[in-house]
Amino acid sequence: MLLPRLYPILDTATLERCGCPVTAAAQAMLAGGARILQFRHKGHYSRAIFEQAEQAAELCRRAGALFIVDDRADIALLVDAGLHVGQDDLSPGDARRLLGPERVLGFSTHNEAQLTAALAEPADYLAFGPVFPTVTKERPDPVVGLEELRRMRRLADRPLVAIGGITRYNALEALAAGADSLAVIGDLYPELCTAESLRARMEEWQQLVTA
Repeated sequence: MLLPRLYPILDTATLERCGCPVTAAAQAMLAGGARILQFRHKGHYSRAIFEQAEQAAELCRRAGALFIVDDRADIALLVDAGLHVGQDDLSPGDARRLLGPERVLGFSTHNEAQLTAALAEPADYLAFGPVFPTVTKERPDPVVGLEELRRMRRLADRPLVAIGGITRYNALEALAAGADSLAVIGDLYPELCTAESLRARMEEWQQLVTA
C-alpha cells in the first residue's frame, strides 16, 4: 500500500489538554490536507468517546481519507475503519481474522526482533520507533534513533512509519532515513489550539513533507 507521508494522530488525551474537541480537530486536519487520521484513545471507551470516533470516521469518509482506530478491533469494525495494533494488543493475525482481508491493518514495532517477527504477520504497514524521545506515551520504549530506522528500512518489506518524537524540525531527517510516513501527535497541536491554528499547522506540515 501507499501511505501518505504524514500520518496525523487524533490523540484524545492531547486534545483534551488543548481544550479542542475531537470532531473540530478532525475537520481542521482534513481541511488542511490530511489524507489519513488515526483515532487514539488510551482508556475506557465511553459512549461519548465512541461517538467521537464515529464522527471522525464519517468526516474521513466524506473527505476520502483513510481512518484508523488505535488498539481496538471492535471499535474499528463498528465504525468501518482500519486498525493499528501494538505489541501488547490483539495480534495482527487475530486482528486480521476479525477485520477481513480488505481493511487496513498496521502494527507497531520497537526493535529489530519485533520488526523481523512482524514480517510474518498480515499487517499492511509497520511502525517503528520511538525514533526520537517522546512525551505523548506513558512508559515509552527505548529511543532507536535515525541509524536504526535506516537499518530497519532495509529489512522491512512493506511501508514503514516512523513514530516517536517526530516534529517539523526533525521530520526531514526521518524521511531521509527511509521512513515512508511520519506518525505525529505533539507537534500537530499549536499552543493556542483552535480550528484555524490546527488547519494552518496541518498545511505547514503538508508543505514540509511534500516539498
